Amino acid sequence: MKLRTTPDGLIVQDPDRDSWVLLPGERDLLAFLRDGAAAQARAAAAIAAGDAVEADPSTAGLPFVPRSMRAFMLWESHVIQSSRMLVKHFFPGPAWRVVSAFEKTGRTFPKLKPNQRFWDTPTFYVANHTMVLADGQDMWWPSHTKALDFELELACVLRAPLVDATPEEARAAVGGWFVLNDWSARDVQADDARHNVFGPVIKSKTFANSIGSDVVTADAFGDWKDATGRVRVDGEVWCEGATRGPAHDIGEMLAYASRGERLDAGDVISTGTMPGCCGLELERWIEPGQTVELEIDGIGTVANRISAGAVPTTAVPA
Repeated sequence: MKLRTTPDGLIVQDPDRDSWVLLPGERDLLAFLRDGAAAQARAAAAIAAGDAVEADPSTAGLPFVPRSMRAFMLWESHVIQSSRMLVKHFFPGPAWRVVSAFEKTGRTFPKLKPNQRFWDTPTFYVANHTMVLADGQDMWWPSHTKALDFELELACVLRAPLVDATPEEARAAVGGWFVLNDWSARDVQADDARHNVFGPVIKSKTFANSIGSDVVTADAFGDWKDATGRVRVDGEVWCEGATRGPAHDIGEMLAYASRGERLDAGDVISTGTMPGCCGLELERWIEPGQTVELEIDGIGTVANRISAGAVPTTAVPA
């Protein structure tokens, strides 16, 4: 099922009629996901009811308030190409001359490749879940960067708690999937990668994420490793990507994240940037005034205009 949160409550898409129906008494998407099959049965009954109330999906806002956010990195090709472009555009000139000279041999510069731990253990960082934008909300240009970028990411939200979970238990805790834009400051990321003991995900990643209005239940979305998507800037398709071939499965990722700690309903898990789906990899840079739209097939879109007049803020649930 595809769900949205509106000022009138939770709504569900009726795919047969290409319309949206208000779910009586349902206002909390996370509570709906926690209730699992029982909630979906209520929704199916509401869609089939003769007195079903049609809803306006355009009034939807942020679908839920994230409890926390963990961002994974799963594709070697993204690691290599983004690292290559960070060196090319933001490292001192001699570093790029060394890399480019080596790669003229047809081989990848060794330091651009992830190490063995990337394959042995899921890699993630804990993001700032309090700075979340909704679909259609203006995005500011952060004051500390000259190189704002987007990242197309498939993300999920948990419907149940996990502690020291097995991969099977972890998979069962996934409630629904949605589109996420992990806004990034590339010049800051490069500087942190070179100088910060905590690595390249400090001030380059903490200022904003965008979440689409649509959440598709895990059973309806299918295999997350078969997802496809694209990015449009001012209506022009800049890139297309897919989630095939990740280094780890969602069950392994969540099991690792739950070691020795409790994850809970409302925790957001991003699978990371689809290969080729950020401006850094493309060597194309967004600018103030442009609208950046991310889409994942089977889910929907999230779009934000970069506005010179916008200031750092966060979305309020509908």
